[in-house]
Amino acid sequence: MIAKNLITDGIMPLKTSDTGKTALSWMEEYKVSHLPIVNNQEFLGLISELDIYNLNNFDEPLGNHKLSLKSPYVFDNQHIYDVLKLVDEQNLSLVPVLDEKGSYLGCINLQNLVKFFARAMSVNNPGSIVVLEMAYNNYSLTELARIVEENDAKILSTFLINHENSTRLDVFLKLNTVEISPILKTFERFEYFVKASFNEEDNLDDLKERYNSLMNYLNV
Repeated sequence: MIAKNLITDGIMPLKTSDTGKTALSWMEEYKVSHLPIVNNQEFLGLISELDIYNLNNFDEPLGNHKLSLKSPYVFDNQHIYDVLKLVDEQNLSLVPVLDEKGSYLGCINLQNLVKFFARAMSVNNPGSIVVLEMAYNNYSLTELARIVEENDAKILSTFLINHENSTRLDVFLKLNTVEISPILKTFERFEYFVKASFNEEDNLDDLKERYNSLMNYLNV
């Protein structure tokens, strides 16, 4: 998945002649804390709420504002991981997308990122989640998949979280079954440490409620 496939509809860029008051009003409407400034498809920068408040003159044109963010954009052919990395590094609520000539194409907001990763990680598929803790050198997705598949199940998605200042990591496995007791016993037999497990059959209503609350908050 590349950036241009996740461009959000309905978020209009600002112009340098727009005021801070206009920018803050649009930010509230779009539920973001950043907006791109574009003149005739030329991307000029990304302004934040903090930039506007620091100037302390909401009637001043945006062209008079100093922008605090550096290179806050991705090109249309960059991978979605590059988008996520930029969001994390600069704490962005949206990411502008440019073509190879530097022209503004649109932006990606957090709602679209959440939707993409929800699909990519099969969060809406019924099943269970198993969390294993292990040394980095012991991690083998092939071996984990073999154990799961020997118990007539499949791994739908997986991701890793490294322990800070450590060579250990947590491995999250989303499985396509709620019958995970045999799988957990097999992991333990092969001396894997099962840190946690979640059976979605028992918690389905709670998970749906949390997901719906998140979507309502993000105004999707």
